[in-house]
Amino acid sequence: MEWRLGITTDTGRRAVGACSHGCAMTTLSRAEIGALGEELAVDHLRSLRLRVLERNWRCRYGELDVIAADDEARVVVFVEVKTRTSDQFGGVAQAVTPDKVRRLRRLAGLWLAAQNGSWKQVRIDVIGVRIGRRRTPEITHVQGVG
Repeated sequence: MEWRLGITTDTGRRAVGACSHGCAMTTLSRAEIGALGEELAVDHLRSLRLRVLERNWRCRYGELDVIAADDEARVVVFVEVKTRTSDQFGGVAQAVTPDKVRRLRRLAGLWLAAQNGSWKQVRIDVIGVRIGRRRTPEITHVQGVG
């Protein structure tokens, strides 16, 4: 039997995954969809040979979704993950405003200040995960947004 990833709305929750006949396989909450997007983003980063240092790092000023490193190049990458099930709220470009970039920079600075190591370069990336439009999730990776 052939499976495809699909999103439907059902009583306030979203169904992810449908069989070839269109029957819903799994119903996920908004938080679960976000967690799925982060997992897919981490898989993408690992496929690029980045090492994940932390996930969902929090302080009183906010949260960094993923912190990864390119050990060979000595680059640390702070990643904001945006998971979407529709185009209602725009794509990756619309999701990260100048205010959001400023906040990410501040959080990155706080994380770096608490570390012992040093990095040759620091980068802020955004990974957009679009679930439901096609059989497999669509990953958009924008490097160096701020």
